[in-house]
Amino acid sequence: MSHSDWRSTHAYDRARDLEPSGFAWEYLRRNPDYHRDYRNLAYPKPDPALAAAFRSRWGLSFRG
Repeated sequence: MSHSDWRSTHAYDRARDLEPSGFAWEYLRRNPDYHRDYRNLAYPKPDPALAAAFRSRWGLSFRG
């Protein structure tokens, strides 16, 4: 993950050209709650109940 200065307007130049899904990813990749939930889902192996809660909370699912 990039650790550019969030206060710099240049750090967000590319955000103007993002599709909605790209903008959503920029939000998620900075969200510590998302990172925690993903780690809990992914390791050691996916639990169906956790996967359902993850989809509900974040609106995401991953294909294996």
